[in-house]
Order: sequence, then C-alpha cells, then structure tokens
Amino acid sequence: MSKSKDILSKITTYLKESRAVKGFIYFIVGLLSYPGLAIINKLQVTGMERLQKLPKNNVLFVSNHQTYFADVITFLHIFCAVSWRKKNKLGIPYYLLWPFIRVKYVAAEETMKSNWISKLFTLAGAITVKRTWRKEGTEIRRGLDPADTRNITRALERNWVITFPQGTTKPFAPGRKGTAFIIKQAYSSASCDKRVLESI
Repeated sequence: MSKSKDILSKITTYLKESRAVKGFIYFIVGLLSYPGLAIINKLQVTGMERLQKLPKNNVLFVSNHQTYFADVITFLHIFCAVSWRKKNKLGIPYYLLWPFIRVKYVAAEETMKSNWISKLFTLAGAITVKRTWRKEGTEIRRGLDPADTRNITRALERNWVITFPQGTTKPFAPGRKGTAFIIKQAYSSASCDKRVLESI
C-alpha cells in the first residue's frame, strides 16, 4: 500500500510539473472562463505593467478570498496576458496558446480532494495545505504543519505563488498567521529577491 501511494504521489507530482498538462488545463479552463470574466463581468485590470518587471520566481501574491476557484483563474488570465505584453486588459485570449505556467496557488487539501473538478484543478499548480482551524466542516485547533510551509517556500524558488491568508470565502474572516511566516522565511532566504517582497 505504501509503495502504491509513493508511485501515485510521484505520478501526480510529474503531472503537476508538466508543461503539457498544465498548458492544456490552462487552455481549457481559460477558454471556458474567458466569456464570464471579460464579456459578462467586464473585468477591469490596472497595474499590469508592474507585473512585467517582476522576476520569474520568489514572488508571493497575497489575495482576499471570495470564491473557490474564480480568484485563481482570474490571476492566471492576467499573468498569461502579461507574459504576452498586454497592458491593463485581457483582449483576445490568444495568450492561452502558450500560457505562463510558472504559477502555483495555495489551497486547502480538504477542498482539493472534494470532487473530480477540484482534483483536476490540482494539476494546474495547487500546493495543498492542511487547515489548522477547520476539518470536514468542524472547528478544530491544531498546529501548523511544517511540511506545508516548506512546500510553499520550495515552490517560491521557481514560481510565482498565490496565497489566501483568510483561508475561507466567508466575508471579513481574519487573516491567518501562516502567510506572515512564509514571508518571513522567504525574506531570510539567500535566494530571495528582497526588493520584491518589500514591494508587496
């Protein structure tokens, strides 16, 4: 059983790091979500030119959390558009033909295992973490898992990472301490571009 889990874990890791797999998921999800973002909701973006100046790694985006997946999907659209030198608009989504895939996002392990759609989204770059205050709808209290923060810090070494410190879609929820700990760890890392962290 242990060997089977190890093999499955290795396969999942390979798929999550594969440009072909991530690019395909970005393309499909991007095409399906584009009309809602750009046409129906008329997404407005400012400051895209600042993203063009950022390095390709060690950048942490700290965001509020209003939906389960729309926040991340919107970020991915913007990042891909920026990689094609678009400014303050998505425009025609030809950027999905060769998307910017060096992006990962932090998500609750419980959520990402809940159904086949969330499991598919996991392959788009999810870094799954265990909630310290909630499990299966029940309020709990447990310590931060060091492995979770290590995985996030390791992901920052090669990617942009999106994190949601509220950890829930509930309005006005307080931010969790884990994000501050990640920033502190990354800031003290020798490989970190401190100018980027200071600008967040």
